[in-house]
Amino acid sequence: MWVSGKGTRIFLVGGFFVKRQEVSERYQIPLDILREYESWAPGGAKRKGRAGWQYDDTDLERLGTLLTLYEIGFSAQEARTYMCLPEESRTAARRLQMLKQKRAETLEEIYRKERQLQKLDYLRYEIQKTQGGKKP
Repeated sequence: MWVSGKGTRIFLVGGFFVKRQEVSERYQIPLDILREYESWAPGGAKRKGRAGWQYDDTDLERLGTLLTLYEIGFSAQEARTYMCLPEESRTAARRLQMLKQKRAETLEEIYRKERQLQKLDYLRYEIQKTQGGKKP
């Protein structure tokens, strides 16, 4: 990353210097996600002195994975832990365990919401019954 005299962060993408904002807009990646990725980028984005960050296809793939982790409910720390695990067969079990845990948490949330809906529907039914079957 290179910082201009005005403090603007610049990235080197495809051989051209591009502002972080342009990277965000081009690839639809929120600025806070780019900042986070820069802070711990695991072997992807490499500093080239004052020339800036150079993002390659691997970085874009990792950023896509990071966005997916957030979409499925990972916290920032969980996502960082997952992303910083080397993509090797010896860490596959750990990554799978993290995904299994998040899946179990998501299913529990779904079950909790289903129980809420059942209770809500019961209360609606009780009100309708007292109204002689009329829907309020």
